[in-house]
This record gives sequence, structure tokens and C-alpha cells, in this order.
Amino acid sequence: MTTLRYKLLGRSGLRVSELCLGTMTFGDDWGWGAPPAEARRQFELFRSAGGNFIDTANGYTNGSSERILGELLEADRAGVVLATKYTVAWRPGDPNGAGNHRKNMVQSVEASLKRLKTDYIDLLWLHAWDDTTPPAEVMRALDDLVRAGKVLHVGVSDTPAWVVSHANTLAELRGWSPFVALQIEYSLLQRTVERELTPMAQAFDLAVCPWGAVGGGVLTGKYTRGDAPDAKRDTTVRRSERNLGIARAVDAVADALGTTSTRVAIAWLQHRAGTVIPIVGARTAAQLEDALGAAELALPADAVAKLDAASAIELGFPHDFLRGDYIRKVIGGDQHARFAFDPRRPRI
Repeated sequence: MTTLRYKLLGRSGLRVSELCLGTMTFGDDWGWGAPPAEARRQFELFRSAGGNFIDTANGYTNGSSERILGELLEADRAGVVLATKYTVAWRPGDPNGAGNHRKNMVQSVEASLKRLKTDYIDLLWLHAWDDTTPPAEVMRALDDLVRAGKVLHVGVSDTPAWVVSHANTLAELRGWSPFVALQIEYSLLQRTVERELTPMAQAFDLAVCPWGAVGGGVLTGKYTRGDAPDAKRDTTVRRSERNLGIARAVDAVADALGTTSTRVAIAWLQHRAGTVIPIVGARTAAQLEDALGAAELALPADAVAKLDAASAIELGFPHDFLRGDYIRKVIGGDQHARFAFDPRRPRI
């Protein structure tokens, strides 16, 4: 039985399990996912491992995810750190029934509270940036919800780094509740977030909660082991030849360590700099049990190096430019090579 440990959620004092249970699969309204009985098995497995951090959203499975969680949490609401999201459209025909603005925020939260059968949300995520709402409106409205006791902490998901930086700077200057966590797609297949988003998170001490940790199943060995389907005929981006090559590297590390590809892929995220709390979601309790085992997998340094090399990306300008020896000497002086600081640690 896996035993999860706990981490602080960013700058907050909130203790959350090192893995977060994602519940986009709770409910089969979309033609796939876990019916209520299977969702309960996953929930009980996660809680028995010590998991207390659970993530949902107002739009998951047409609201069924929140409704199922509401039933499951009735016996011990206080023991769970419950996170949900607002932004996505939930009132067809209403131009204000979607987006980041105050009206949709308030109405979405009120609807979520009813489905979840609770009077407060531990962590409210802005689900995705809408490119229209002023950051000041978002942060002031979120702060009002915190002051009203309906929300305890706020986070941000799927939003450009410059927007998050702007919003949190406004919050700090005006005494509003800042974002304490960042939710992003992050995996061995998706490392472009390392250009701006993860360095920004470290600079602002935001916990990073990656979704898509196993790359939509590609990093589980589903398409690269045994009688896997002929992925070469698949034209989807996730199953590109590059991504399948990364998946094979994951398989090789897993075989060498006597573990599963799923666990290696998730454990790699836990070896990244900063506070990283992967979100693990599954359709069955067996899949979830496999994923939870990543918490007990310590990857050797050479394994991490192999995975890093197999999935490496170009950071692009200005990062690669600023890392050049000549430029480092120009901006750092002739003693720059003797500076004793961690170059991975962003400085603001």
C-alpha cells in the first residue's frame, strides 16, 4: 500500500498530499470515464493512501464530477483539500455564462457549492485565461470570495506567464489574495512550459500541479509495449514519432528499475525543481493504484539524465542567448564562472 507524504501548497500553509487526485473521469456523461461506483473505489483508494488533495471543475462531465464528489465527501468534508475551477461555459445561450469575469465567477462558484454540497472551496482555480477580463477584476473578485469565506485559496490554470505575474503583482501591491498554485500541462512530452511558466512559478513560489502527466496514455507504454496498436499510422500530435521515442526511453528506464512506465513518467515530474504536485487521474482503481506507486519511486540521477536528454527542448530566445559563454561573461564580468548560485533558481 502506497503511503503519500505532504507538501505545502505554494506560499500558503495548506498541507496537501504529494499527488493530487484528478476527477475529470468521475462520471460517464461524455461516453467514457468512471461511473459512480468506480469513482467511489478510486476515492477510497486515494484516501486510504493518505491522499487529501482532490481536483475537479464545474464543467467536468457536465457537472457530474462535482455531484459525485459531493456525495463522497459528505462523511469527511473537513479532511479533504477540495479544488474546483471556474471559467468554462456552463450556461448555453448566455454571453456571460463563461469567462473569467466577476459575474461568471460568482455564479459558477455558487453552482459548484451546491453540487459539491459544501459551503466553502479550499482552492478555486481560474480554469483558463479568456483574453478579455482585466487581471485587476479577476484578482479583486477572487479576493472578495476569500473574504466572504466561500473560498480559502486561489490558483490559476492554463494561463500565460506574463498574465500570472501581472495578476500576482497586483494582488501583492493591493493586499488581495494571490495565486498560490499553477496548473499546467507538463510531462516528458510537454516541456515547453519550462521556457516561462515553471521559472515564473519558482520565482513567485507557486506550487505547480501538472495535468497530462502521462501524456494522454502515451507514456504508460500503451502504444510502445507488447501488442500495442500500430501507432505509426496515427497522425495525432501526442503519438508523433518524437513522442513515441520518448515513451520508449521511459519504458527502458522502467524495465531497468523493475517498475512501470506510468510510475517513471510521474516520478520524473516529482524530480523537477520547485514544488511539483502531479495530478493523477484514471478510469479504474487499478490504473490509479499504479499511478500512486510513483510516490515511492526514487529515480537515480542517471535515469533522470536519460529522460531529460530524450525529451529535451530548445528554450529559444532569450534563454539560449543568455546562456552563451560570451554573453554570460559580458553581462556577468570576467569572474562570472565563479558565482556560487543555482542557475535553475529564477531571481526576481
